[in-house]
Amino acid sequence: MDSLIIRGGKPLKGNINISGAKNAALPIMAAALLTNNLTISNVPKLTDIFTMKRLLQNHGSIIKVTELPDQFNLEIDCSNINDFTAPYEIVRKMRASIWVLGPLVARFGNAKVSLPGGCAIGARQVDLHVAVLEAMGAKIEIDHGYIKATVQKRLKGVHFIFNSVSVGATINAIMAATMAEGETLLFNCAREPEIIDLCHCLNKMGAEIEGIATSSIKIIGKTSLNNTNYQIMPDRIEAGTYMIAAAITKGDVNICGISYDVIENLALKLIEAGINVIPNENGVRVIYNDQIKPVDIHTNPYPGFATDLQAQFMSLMALSNGSSVITENIFENRFMHVPELCRMGANIIIKGNSAIIRGVPILIGAEIMASDLRASVSLILAGLTAVDETKVRRIYHLDRGYQELERKLTDCGADIQRITGEV
Repeated sequence: MDSLIIRGGKPLKGNINISGAKNAALPIMAAALLTNNLTISNVPKLTDIFTMKRLLQNHGSIIKVTELPDQFNLEIDCSNINDFTAPYEIVRKMRASIWVLGPLVARFGNAKVSLPGGCAIGARQVDLHVAVLEAMGAKIEIDHGYIKATVQKRLKGVHFIFNSVSVGATINAIMAATMAEGETLLFNCAREPEIIDLCHCLNKMGAEIEGIATSSIKIIGKTSLNNTNYQIMPDRIEAGTYMIAAAITKGDVNICGISYDVIENLALKLIEAGINVIPNENGVRVIYNDQIKPVDIHTNPYPGFATDLQAQFMSLMALSNGSSVITENIFENRFMHVPELCRMGANIIIKGNSAIIRGVPILIGAEIMASDLRASVSLILAGLTAVDETKVRRIYHLDRGYQELERKLTDCGADIQRITGEV
């Protein structure tokens, strides 16, 4: 099992190029099931991408991979889908696997997808996925840990209101509706930029989706969708992580290839914390000023503060010159990085779904353990600024969401090294 050794105290300086967005690439890969051939570019080199690739191949897809220096291009041939089961063996590794449910039942009338179960940061319920497909006329059974969905002819267009905002259910509903008979109106939809990217890809495939980027989406179903090619958007969570890395290390970094619009909510919080964030034609420049001011945040669905940046922002607040409160409103168990930060000298107290952070002058290197993807990188950020050496164990989580993290940080002056094969 791999670990990272970090010798902190070196300000990051330089340029970091942002990779394609994992959270856009995964549903767009699943959307390939709605047509015969979909070619996508700017796909990040991550283990979750390989897991989705394996799942699509399990269904009968033929996938040609072209490897470029900083990305993959994938040509996904779904003209001969012959297996409609998403097995537990694959789904247990990545909960995004449930996104094949909507496309399979919409195009082929049959899907059997393993329940994803819980995960380290909390349960991810499938109730809304099931409810919207049932409203479209699918017959759903939950049997021996699998969701079985069938429909005799085509799904039917429906007017459906999500009783809570759900990124995953919104994605499944949109994909299913593109091949449903008639008009579908979806209300209280999630509005994440990655969903916008999916909608643009589907429209390029011949879908008819209106209300993109709003909470009310109208879809006119088609009997078939076209072959096309599409470029995945840059990863706003990766960009946000490196923006915080520049701030926490008292650095000066150009974050390249990201639109300011999609990271503005984080940028405004960094500015509030006393960090200079300067938009430019190729991204943003993040420059440490003279202190880190305390800032309160509440995680919420987009355009609120992203839960996937909460842990990283907490590492920054651990070094602020006052007290701040971070309230987690998305997942019920997303503070597992807190005990590890406290091992490094942070002063953090958990009360319900809030963390009270009293800033300390320095963090001290320690041996710590990662519990999930974003917790992993929050501990690395802490290690980059800590006095002495930090060892982060169980970093396999990182490879699910950050492409070549060590190289990107090292190129900006970090002293970070991967140790492989440790127990």
